[in-house]
Amino acid sequence: MSILSPEPGLLFWMLLTFGIVFFILAKYGFPIIIKSIDKRKAFIAKGIEDAQKAEAQLAQAQQAYDGMIREAQLKRDSILREAAEQKERMLSDARELSLAEGRRLTELAKKDAEAEKQKAIRSFHNEIAFLSVQMSEQILRKKLESNEEQKTLIDRFLDEIDDKQL
Repeated sequence: MSILSPEPGLLFWMLLTFGIVFFILAKYGFPIIIKSIDKRKAFIAKGIEDAQKAEAQLAQAQQAYDGMIREAQLKRDSILREAAEQKERMLSDARELSLAEGRRLTELAKKDAEAEKQKAIRSFHNEIAFLSVQMSEQILRKKLESNEEQKTLIDRFLDEIDDKQL
């Protein structure tokens, strides 16, 4: 009896044993193995699906992040531009106010100088008038010591006034 060429009796018992073992495995073992493989297959499929969902969510989050970054940059640029414009406006307003204040102070100084000049001129005129009156008074006292000379001078002044009015 050789292993390579079995006898028909041995072959029968081998086939019968194989059939019984196959039947028992088919009835009890294979369903459990297939069930376990199906569970594993479902678990792997769910894992792949979850990974794809996570990847999609990550892509969405990346897009949202990029959008927020762009929006923040635009807002930053807008704020900086607005701040620069406001700075220019404030500088311009300050410049205009200082120029206006300078003009006002210059005008005020001119008016004060003119008022002082007029005051000095009036004072000078008053002083000259006072001195003229003093001198005239002294001259007239010396010249008009008599009543007759006074009457002649008064008449002459009245005649000159009448001539000017006509």
